[in-house]
Amino acid sequence: MAALDREADDPYLWLEDLHAPQAQRWVTERNAETLEAPAQPGFGRVRDAVREVLDSKDRISFPGWRGDGFYYDFWRDADHPRGIWRRTTLEQFRRDEPEWDVLLDVDALNVAERENWTWHDVTVLKPGYDRCLIKLSRGGADARVVREFDLRERVFVEDGFTLPEAKSDVSWIDVDHIFVATDFGPGSLTSSGYPRVVKRWRRGTPLSEAELVFAGDVDDVLVSAGHQSTPGYERDLVVRRIEFYRGEQFLRTATGALVRIEVPEDAEIDVHRDWLLVQLRSSWTVGEVTYPAGALLVTDFDGQQEITVLFEPDERTSLSSWHWTRNHLLLVTMTDVRTTVRALTPGPDGWRSRPVAGAAELDHTWIVDTDPDNDDSYLISSAGFLQPATLSLGTVDGPAAVLKQAPTFFATDGMAVRQHFAVSADGTRVPYFVVGGADNGPTLLSGYGGFEVPMTPGYNGVLGRGWLARGGTYVLANIRGGGEYGPAWHRAALRENRVRAYEDFAAVASDLVARGITTPAQLGISGGSNGGLLMGVMLTRYPELFGAVVASVPLLDMRRYTKLLAGRSWIGEYGDPDVEGDWAYLREFSPYQNVRPGQPYPPVLLITSTRDDRVHPGHARKMAALLREYGYRTSYYENVEGGHGAAADNEQSATISALIYEFLWRELGR
Repeated sequence: MAALDREADDPYLWLEDLHAPQAQRWVTERNAETLEAPAQPGFGRVRDAVREVLDSKDRISFPGWRGDGFYYDFWRDADHPRGIWRRTTLEQFRRDEPEWDVLLDVDALNVAERENWTWHDVTVLKPGYDRCLIKLSRGGADARVVREFDLRERVFVEDGFTLPEAKSDVSWIDVDHIFVATDFGPGSLTSSGYPRVVKRWRRGTPLSEAELVFAGDVDDVLVSAGHQSTPGYERDLVVRRIEFYRGEQFLRTATGALVRIEVPEDAEIDVHRDWLLVQLRSSWTVGEVTYPAGALLVTDFDGQQEITVLFEPDERTSLSSWHWTRNHLLLVTMTDVRTTVRALTPGPDGWRSRPVAGAAELDHTWIVDTDPDNDDSYLISSAGFLQPATLSLGTVDGPAAVLKQAPTFFATDGMAVRQHFAVSADGTRVPYFVVGGADNGPTLLSGYGGFEVPMTPGYNGVLGRGWLARGGTYVLANIRGGGEYGPAWHRAALRENRVRAYEDFAAVASDLVARGITTPAQLGISGGSNGGLLMGVMLTRYPELFGAVVASVPLLDMRRYTKLLAGRSWIGEYGDPDVEGDWAYLREFSPYQNVRPGQPYPPVLLITSTRDDRVHPGHARKMAALLREYGYRTSYYENVEGGHGAAADNEQSATISALIYEFLWRELGR
């Protein structure tokens, strides 16, 4: 094994010190080199074309409902780089140019406060809808401040609920109380850097006097609490996340006692009115009945009724998502990565199922929002690789009317979408989509393969302008580790079986060549976060299959990942390198530990953000330094802000997209 098998022998540990002068100089030098390379007309054209898409005022909004009848939206464009939080009515939203009521202008706030805020999230008080808790982060980091905002006066509330920068979680109980999980001081965070303690905080009192609700263990991932405000069904629920896929859920009684909701630790639950949904990640035996992994079950919250199976997977079909309306349940399922939406309704003879209006047959469809406290309406959208999104408003058992049709950002003449299946090393059939025109040209293959996240078709104007419109082909691989076929597909690539995801991706690459779609020299790959780890493994294990590699905000040093930022929270996905048995398999694919001299590595572009407080920039920094030491062609770009998304505004996003597409086109079009 290489010397890097031991942490003490790592020559680039100093690059993990984000703000050390030596490390900052190294980053500045690498950025300058990378920005010099594309200093040619092609880079500028792509950047401007991408920026035009991102800033287009013709883009459609995908609004959210808060329960008060308004359509809420957060919007960025050239006039509002950091964005505006706004709302409008349905009558206005139907128009081509709605009149929006701007609630908060983040750019104006930055000027007034001399800050660098980026929008993170908001929680609106229910009922009342006159107060909210706004979360803002500096430079796009996961850590954020929380500030109470008055929706009537459009000002932050003086002496209101306010929290300093931390990875906090907050939830309204009523106008004078909130649940808060945050950094309360020494010992209040888990080893993953998330809150270990959740409290009930009363208005007008110091945070230090907040009432303890629950405290987890230091090795838990996090804890949180929430209040359900549905009239007649008010409840307080507490969550203890033991590992990424294991946890406990509790009902908090009026006396503050916690009553465990008796479901498997790896199950997910959802409570609506008097219904309890349970989604299984593993099989569950109740009495003499065993329910399979991937099933969705329902019973009454008090456990007085029998369990009913609402969905049961098969080898081709999985549950993608579910959404309550007031009286119905919308189920989105996938069969070979193609969606179907149905409505289920409880009745005296069981749950009745039928199709939902507004779902497209060939495109990917998703539920944008519902308003389960008030009615049975839903916002639904459909899009495809070559078909811009359509947003419709529907009602269960009623029609769906189109509200918005997204514009076309690139010509699709001569392009088509195909789905193929590659055969992985163990014989598993792995689906993938091919998008583009003529074969045997520059091809970009992407994938993720982790955390049960499915990779689904969708319209991407940036990809279209930056890649497809130039004659490139795009491929999306649905490898194991993702959620395309439910928990079993994910579990097949967990921990010691991680290599299955990498074998799947390599199989797709080989299948593309075998079908004549591209050649290794013309095949580039790109992925981010866990997908960045995938890229690192492809580089070090399968270099002969590719002509260029792009890894964004990547996880690469699996020896030290649990010691960096949120890394310990992912032990359930990858394993623990401090456990000898786990390191035995992690060391076999950890990219940083497997870089070797004299290999046929293709050119590499590594992208990260100094403000990424989820995946440490040290992963990308050290990998770039080691590859450069061995003489490999390595480009590196680190944005000073942007968090895990690597960009804090459209200008930064356009620059990064242009760097990626120009790098790939330059290397694959040789």
